[in-house]
Amino acid sequence: MLLKEIESFLEEDVGHEDYEEIVPYIDCKAEITVKEEGVLAGLEEVKQIFDYLSVQYSSEFEDGAKIKSGDTILTVRGAGATILKAERLVLNFLGRMSGVATLTNLFVNEARKVNAHIKVAGTRKTTPGFRKYEKKAIAIGGGDPHRFGLYEAVIIKDNYITLMGLENAIKRAKEKVSFTRKIEVEVESIADALRAAELKVDIIMLDNMKPAEVKECVRLLTERGVRDGLILEASGGINMDNIKDFASTGVDVVSSGMLTRSTKRLGFSLHVV
Repeated sequence: MLLKEIESFLEEDVGHEDYEEIVPYIDCKAEITVKEEGVLAGLEEVKQIFDYLSVQYSSEFEDGAKIKSGDTILTVRGAGATILKAERLVLNFLGRMSGVATLTNLFVNEARKVNAHIKVAGTRKTTPGFRKYEKKAIAIGGGDPHRFGLYEAVIIKDNYITLMGLENAIKRAKEKVSFTRKIEVEVESIADALRAAELKVDIIMLDNMKPAEVKECVRLLTERGVRDGLILEASGGINMDNIKDFASTGVDVVSSGMLTRSTKRLGFSLHVV
């Protein structure tokens, strides 16, 4: 975390409130415990917040650890006013990031029951200002963060194609973009997938297709000799109920906005002991 980020997060929650007017300087020991089973994420960020506030801490856990209800994740010691000032911020980090990591891990485990090498990726459907932490939580849960922003890869989406046409959009991207950046095309039909492959893009996203359509698309691409070296990604409407169907189609990646859009926070509590 950047110093300015920690200060911004504290400013958002605490403002200029002087907690010592309410809670005097008293040596305080507290424990952060988890209320349910999941995958831990956000611990490193929490440690950095406590470092900034000069609060001592100890933990037997690391990010990525499997945790269960009742586990003491972190023990802290310092000024009571300071610990209570940080309470909600650190619990928000742990709850949100662990929720994302836990759901991602469930998706990955389910998908790899039928395809041991499939990647499960997130999307840019993230919380404004908190993307890098949600993406980090996806990686901690065993998933792939996908691109962090528009700058990391070129994705020619449906609106681009509506404006420019498929072939023109691909041609322009190849002319304007450095060779170091991959070009991905989002398609919603098998015909467009085949044409994009012929135009030699790096990645094709099969968007909002049924598993049967995705499987047929993979078959045709293979049959025409354009499958090798091409990354195929299935996206759109993928959830825990159908991820195995998509993972078994032969694609390389399944991506789902649910990993960040529909995540349930994991429950954590801080108690003075």
